[in-house]
Amino acid sequence: MLKKPAGRTGILSENNKEMTDPIADYLTRLRNAISAKHKVVEIPSSNLKKNITKILFDKGYILNYKFVDDKLQGSIKIALKYHAETKQPAIRSIKRISSPGLRKYVGSEDLPRVLNGLGIAIVSTSKGVMTDKEARNLGIGGEVLCYVY
Repeated sequence: MLKKPAGRTGILSENNKEMTDPIADYLTRLRNAISAKHKVVEIPSSNLKKNITKILFDKGYILNYKFVDDKLQGSIKIALKYHAETKQPAIRSIKRISSPGLRKYVGSEDLPRVLNGLGIAIVSTSKGVMTDKEARNLGIGGEVLCYVY
């Protein structure tokens, strides 16, 4: 009788990677591209990531985005935004708040204000993904996904 060695025995390909927190991966890819001063970053797609990307575009944190649909998962191409003269990125900090191991839910009266209203908190609510200001106006709470400023 042959025994299997402990742990994983196969090599995971690029398309077959195990991911426990895809939102943290999305934010980390953005953070790494900004620190490397890349102009464009490509990220595997999901509906939640598409909604977060739309919010970042609407609030002026990214220059543009494009959803690329292939036969598999698809991807999101994001053009990062930098100041024309100082070359400083529009996203100074992007931080994951709620994680799969420790979810952070808040009511409408406890929604956070990031940098006293200068930044945004992205919140997943029963009405969809939105900023903290939109959720406060609608009077609904939800899961705080991340802070951006």
